[in-house]
Amino acid sequence: MKGAMRIVIADDEPLARERLRTLLAEQHGVEVVAEAADGQHALHACAEHQPDLVLLDIAMPGIDGLEAARHLAAFEPRPAVVFCTAYDAHALSAFEAEAIDYLVKPVRAERLSAALERVRTFAAGRERGGEVAPGQRRTHLCARLRGSLRLIPIEDVHYLHAEEKYVIVHHARGEDLIEESLKSLEDEFCERFVRIHRNCLVARHEIVELKRCPDGHVQAVLRHGKQPLEVSRRCVSALRETLKHL
Repeated sequence: MKGAMRIVIADDEPLARERLRTLLAEQHGVEVVAEAADGQHALHACAEHQPDLVLLDIAMPGIDGLEAARHLAAFEPRPAVVFCTAYDAHALSAFEAEAIDYLVKPVRAERLSAALERVRTFAAGRERGGEVAPGQRRTHLCARLRGSLRLIPIEDVHYLHAEEKYVIVHHARGEDLIEESLKSLEDEFCERFVRIHRNCLVARHEIVELKRCPDGHVQAVLRHGKQPLEVSRRCVSALRETLKHL
């Protein structure tokens, strides 16, 4: 890690942020580059400042710390995460989210110092993985936009279409590109989306009907789709069965 360690503090409690600022002021080689009061603003701050470390509260309004950490796992460069929380019951979930350390409030100076040292060691040698912990479904998808980002509520997504190394998210406010695989999205959101083609997942509630074209191909008519989507032959029977139970 070259130069000072760049840090973002994310906590919905002003006093907790102030305490971390005070403790960090006593540490050498660190710089607080931004603060945030919730997960969404923390993600925006990280996209803008590209910190080395995020000190992240877990219980925050909107996007909580655990979900924010899963989004941060896809950032490049990926910041290290150290959770700071009043509850030790989240420890297992925190480490499943690949946190470097887990600090229980009120954070003690010596524990913070030890966590910073772990981050330095991590940055010096360990490779960083980016997989979402099994069984932890996000409430939003994260699209990178020229150095910033857009958070797309899962409930607003109509369908997902794979194109080369990107997935196009068609949602209530338009379209965005995300750098995730269709297979990983299918695994994570299997209860919400159904596969209609090798390159397409559709929100179950979006499918109005299936219709057969004169050439024999089957198409899915969507509630909010501008045009029907092609259904591959291998998906037709399973899709018909799914529609019976909607």
